Amino acid sequence: QVHVVESGGGLVQAGGSLRFSCAASVRTYVMGWFRLSPGKEREFVSSITWSASRTDYSDSVKGRFTIPRDNAKNTVYLQMNSLKPEDTAIYYCAAGTTVRTLSQLVRGYNLWGQGTQVTVSS
Repeated sequence: QVHVVESGGGLVQAGGSLRFSCAASVRTYVMGWFRLSPGKEREFVSSITWSASRTDYSDSVKGRFTIPRDNAKNTVYLQMNSLKPEDTAIYYCAAGTTVRTLSQLVRGYNLWGQGTQVTVSS
C-alpha cells in the first residue's frame, strides 16, 4: 500500500523548536510540508527534491525551518526553530511520485499524511 506516515509535532512555547518526520512507503520525486490553520486554506510550508539539490520555503518560515531528507529511509523531516504562535496549525506531509518539480500547490502532490497538530503558546 502506497502511503506516507508522519510523526512528531506537539505543544511548545514561542521561541522553541520541534521536528517532524515523514516516511514514504515508495520512492518519491518531491516531498513537502503544508499546514492548515483555522479560517485559512492549506498553506505551503516547504518542499525538497529527491536529490535534495533544490528546496523551497514559504516566506513565513524561511530562515527558521529546514527540510532535510534521508533517501535511504524514504523519509523527509521538518526542523522548526524559533517557533511563533502564528505557526500553530495542523501540519501535513505531502509526496509526489509522478512529478519531479517542486510545487507550492496542493495539486503538485499525490500522497498525503494524516496531519499532525502543532501548538505554539505565547
